[in-house]
Amino acid sequence: MIRLTVLGARLRSSVRHKLLLMVLLPLLVVLPLLIALVVYWGNTSYDRLLTFKVNSDLAVAHQYFSRVRGDVGDGVQALAGSLRLANELQRNDPEALARLLAAEATKYGLSFINLLDAGGALVTSSSLQASPKARYAGWPVVQRALGGEAFSAVDVFSPDQLAEIDFTLRDEADIAILPTVNAAPSAKKSEGRGIVLHAAAPVHDAGGRLVGVLEGGLLLNRNLDFVDNINNVVYRGGSLPLGSHGTATLFLDDVRIATNVRLFEGARALGTRVSREVQQRVLGRGEVWLDRAFVVNDWYVSAYEPIADSFGRRVGMLYVGYLEAPFQHAKRVALAAIVVLFVVISIGGAVLSLRWARNIFEPLERMNSAIGAIERGDTGARVGEVSSSDEIGRLARQFDRLLDTLHARNLELRRWGDELDRMVAQRTQALAQANAELIDTQRQLVMSEKLAAIGQLTAGVAHEINNPVAVMQGNLDLARELLGDAVEPVRNEIKLIDQQIDRIRLIVAKLLQFARPSEFAGYVEAVDVNALIGDCLLLVRHLLQKGNIAIVQQRTATRTIAINRNELQQVLINLLVNAIHAMADGGTLSLATRDWDDRGVTVSVKDTGQGIRAEDLSRIFDPFFTTKKTQGTGLGLSISYALVERYGGRIGVDSTYGAGAEFTVWLLAEPRYLEEAGGDERRSADLARTG
Repeated sequence: MIRLTVLGARLRSSVRHKLLLMVLLPLLVVLPLLIALVVYWGNTSYDRLLTFKVNSDLAVAHQYFSRVRGDVGDGVQALAGSLRLANELQRNDPEALARLLAAEATKYGLSFINLLDAGGALVTSSSLQASPKARYAGWPVVQRALGGEAFSAVDVFSPDQLAEIDFTLRDEADIAILPTVNAAPSAKKSEGRGIVLHAAAPVHDAGGRLVGVLEGGLLLNRNLDFVDNINNVVYRGGSLPLGSHGTATLFLDDVRIATNVRLFEGARALGTRVSREVQQRVLGRGEVWLDRAFVVNDWYVSAYEPIADSFGRRVGMLYVGYLEAPFQHAKRVALAAIVVLFVVISIGGAVLSLRWARNIFEPLERMNSAIGAIERGDTGARVGEVSSSDEIGRLARQFDRLLDTLHARNLELRRWGDELDRMVAQRTQALAQANAELIDTQRQLVMSEKLAAIGQLTAGVAHEINNPVAVMQGNLDLARELLGDAVEPVRNEIKLIDQQIDRIRLIVAKLLQFARPSEFAGYVEAVDVNALIGDCLLLVRHLLQKGNIAIVQQRTATRTIAINRNELQQVLINLLVNAIHAMADGGTLSLATRDWDDRGVTVSVKDTGQGIRAEDLSRIFDPFFTTKKTQGTGLGLSISYALVERYGGRIGVDSTYGAGAEFTVWLLAEPRYLEEAGGDERRSADLARTG
């Protein structure tokens, strides 16, 4: 205890002892703790990273599995609603119908396609061996199809059920079970059941009545292409370094029925079983396994998820994983290298620090003596000359000069403080101004990004809408042609459908014009905005007369602008119609044109309507935003903005709620086209100059 007290006192009062402790402490205490922390953190983080990767691999495999199941359902549904099937049903030729089903099964890569009647009994099949006595109404997918809903799921077929469809399917599904290390005990010698991607869709006649069900399926037992595709999608070439390789497997219960896990001499491990621990957690409790697992004959970083059939029962598992050994070896080598590097650096640093510490002791001790003398009142005390020329030596010499210049330094520091306050105030003002400009520029950039992102989205939506609309119009025309005079009782309804289809096409056209404005661009010509406004007023004359609206014009612009006349007319008519709608109870519509410096002209459209709320001003040009809850698509101003912006112009709005709104269009005499690469940057620069 006395020794510890003496040591503590020396450490508190002696730089020499503190430096020695600082040199030895990392070597004796901090270094072991740091090494232990690095090893623990590295090991834990590395294992977590491997688990995270295999989890993402499982997500990709799950998506692929779901996509294949959806493709089976889409193929069956497409055939069920096809004109070819409808024609064959009308011809009532069983052999021709069977040939059609066989051809479609080959086309969609299905193991079988069955046509069932409205009671679930087999009518005909793509397989010549299908049993006419088979009944399929008990399957949930068939029941839902009989209810009018197409549905796809995973189902397990017994050997007898497979044989009723095709004897080759029963033989293909049968897999001998092989003894497997760590698997749960089992007396089964073979697995004859089959996992099938099962789908069914209702079949309707020309009158829309349910006449049967089209059922199809894809057998996954021994489907090596299926698991190889999963493996290629999840583990592309070069995605697993260090000599590891990825695997994918489909299980029926705990038996591998399709896998690229290898046994000896490259044979696939079909018929081997999963370990008891994985079986209990995944099949027993329905959990997802994300951990290392012993797979057939080696350890893999593994991910298993349960597969449920259409009855909601867990019937199998989907697995992906990769060989663990190369990663473990790389981890051990990396950690060992880090530990060795830490030890070598620490020992070398300690030796050098002990040698250099001597040059610190003497100047510091003399400085301490000088400070003590000054505290006792000896203002003439100094460190004196020191032999050291490093920072400590320079510090000792500067310490001697410090006492002589302290008063002058204090005065100078005060002056610097006043100057600094002034400079800070100036800089703060400059930063505030720059910040305001940055916010404005950022707002414009955000608007551009939003328009680009929504443009991509609307292009995809418009494309996807056009396809079903075309199908609807074609089937409507076919129905009108087939019904002939019998269409008279529903002629008005069909006319209404035609009108709504035309409305959809108009909306899609607006979406496409917004998403790909360059495809709607016309040629550029010299346009007199004053004359164009007169033409626009003629086009909206019936709206003006109906709304009791007075017009005030001030057309003073003298320049012509280079732009597409039809596109500019579309912009102005949109602004005029919006202004007229804003004055439902009448009002005054003010139109003005002016020269814009030496750059072009401006056109303003002002109404005396209700105006725009302050919270809506920042969104008025956003696609699909509209304050007209019962009409409009919210694309008018967005398209107008894009049309003007294409030629380097812009549209601005000024409104006080309750006092009307004024839209101003700035148009360049010579356009700057913004569609080419790099247009976003030039657009921001142009808007900054015009604003």
